[in-house]
Amino acid sequence: MTKKKPTILVVNDDGITAPGIKVLLEEMKKLGRVIVVAPDGPQSGMGHAITIGKPLRLDKIELYEGVEMYKCSGTPVDCVKLAVNRIFKGEKPDLCVSGINHGLNYSINVLYSGTMSAAVEGAIEAIPSIGFSLDDFSHSADFSHCRPYISAIAEQVLANGLPKGTLLNVNFPHIDKEIKGIKICRQANGHWIEEFEHRLDPYNREYFWLTGQFEWSDRGEDTDVFALKNGYVSIVPTQYDMTAHHTIQELNSWAFNFKS
Repeated sequence: MTKKKPTILVVNDDGITAPGIKVLLEEMKKLGRVIVVAPDGPQSGMGHAITIGKPLRLDKIELYEGVEMYKCSGTPVDCVKLAVNRIFKGEKPDLCVSGINHGLNYSINVLYSGTMSAAVEGAIEAIPSIGFSLDDFSHSADFSHCRPYISAIAEQVLANGLPKGTLLNVNFPHIDKEIKGIKICRQANGHWIEEFEHRLDPYNREYFWLTGQFEWSDRGEDTDVFALKNGYVSIVPTQYDMTAHHTIQELNSWAFNFKS
């Protein structure tokens, strides 16, 4: 009996025409049947936003031969929700992959990332999920060095599954770094030092433009930031349960004095 090919949902946050998603779907076509549901335009930095105040549109398009593709007017998370509910009609795909994002999603950036939020939503839906990102914001980014790792990682997830509530955050170093291999890492402790530049538009109305610099205070050699800076592909097992379990015991020792 011929083994049924796995079904793979491909999403992203850079938009359905982004070069990164083309590379990702090409690699996934080698592993199974691919269905793409992606935003109709860039949705970077949307985090886990969903659309609740306006209609969502989902249109089937023909962009790449042999791939079932839909563009969505909503966020990356909307794309996953609509895919599960309307396209798969409640039946789950075997794998959800998101990306390849133009730009890294390491350290604290995982909270802001539309790419990773789409993968998180896949995990919430009990679908083994992976987010892929590359250290290159350019539209003409070279993804060639990512391809063999994407396939290898996806194959392992299809073969072994992932623990409930867990997904993978995968980041690739820039092409100018020789890839030395894969490191399983923890998320580095870092943050953005943000500034809002004050500007004036042509009508002399003020507006603000977010800028900033990422500060990496965590010097541990087991982090995603360290791995990427040293030429490794970083894989961080990530969960959507944000409970600080180690703090529960301490909070239970507090005396809450209620005044009636």
